[in-house]
Amino acid sequence: MKAARLGTDGKVTICEVPLPVPAAGEALIQILQAGICNTDIEITSRGYKGFAGTIGHEFVGIVKELKAPSDGSSGHIQVGMRVVGEINCVPEGCGCRNYHERAQHPERAALGIFKRDGIFAEYATIPLINLHEVPQTLSDDQAMFAEPLAAACQILQQVHVQGSDRVAVVGTGKLGVLIAQALKTTGCSVT
Repeated sequence: MKAARLGTDGKVTICEVPLPVPAAGEALIQILQAGICNTDIEITSRGYKGFAGTIGHEFVGIVKELKAPSDGSSGHIQVGMRVVGEINCVPEGCGCRNYHERAQHPERAALGIFKRDGIFAEYATIPLINLHEVPQTLSDDQAMFAEPLAAACQILQQVHVQGSDRVAVVGTGKLGVLIAQALKTTGCSVT
């Protein structure tokens, strides 16, 4: 299969790589669509923690194969489902119950950023716990915003914003615009 790989020399090349094989607790995902995030651009221009491998972390895909976790369950994810996914991956069976625990786990890896190949490829393997079904009412283009929108909404969990507050968002890129929209849901004044 083809993949966009960042080499140790900092150059991105499209090359043939073997089809990935899911480990226990993972799914093989056929990538339908991938988004280019500013993080991807920064990694290709400056590097990050010595990462070399397949880049990318924003995607919509179809589950093609499942490998059940060691406890035998596959949760709600099924073959044929259209999915998006979270970027922070942890070892199977580590006991993390939610996104926040995965994001802080000392052995975490991040799709296409460090310690784990990303999704700028025809197929990728993703932990089942990271996957979320895309409702049929959403197009692939709309679903592509799941990961950056989740990052924008996380601001509201980190900072208590009230309707009477005035908030400035510095940066007008995709994430800045999404953060401004998330902040507006509180009723605050956003500039």
